[in-house]
Amino acid sequence: MKFKVGDKVVYPNHGVGVVQEIRELKYGGQCSTFISLKILSSDSIVMVPVENSKTVGLRKLVSRAKVKKVLQKLREDEVTVPQDWKGRFQENQEKMRSGDLEQVAEVLKSLTFLSSVKALSYRERKMLDRARSLVVSELAEACKTSLPAMEKQVEEALAGLAKQAELR
Repeated sequence: MKFKVGDKVVYPNHGVGVVQEIRELKYGGQCSTFISLKILSSDSIVMVPVENSKTVGLRKLVSRAKVKKVLQKLREDEVTVPQDWKGRFQENQEKMRSGDLEQVAEVLKSLTFLSSVKALSYRERKMLDRARSLVVSELAEACKTSLPAMEKQVEEALAGLAKQAELR
């Protein structure tokens, strides 16, 4: 995948970033081309070797069609939450690391549902917050809308989960 300066991209588990520059650097005695990303949520700079960009999951923002699909999946009633804490946490970690927005949204949905049924552990609360941040920030950038406006849309999409939890 080709990236150019100014492109908005997603770096898995870090969120949306902007390609600041693409340049050659000497590293370990070899010359390699690096992509310099400014991560929007933290203002940090990340250097990714071009040759590793696919391996680390660097990708362009999702399309508006994918935004609609993700919001629809958040609205759907079906939620799967594995009961075993350790297995659930590991599965969710893998989904978060994948960088795939739909998988991160699944983590957001399942942990939101679980939090309406019982108190989450500290690690799961942190993961829930991270998943929410990653989903909202990418959807907002993809739709060219503000974070608060997208946060509201995501919360509205997830609103049915609390009702579903009450029925269980």
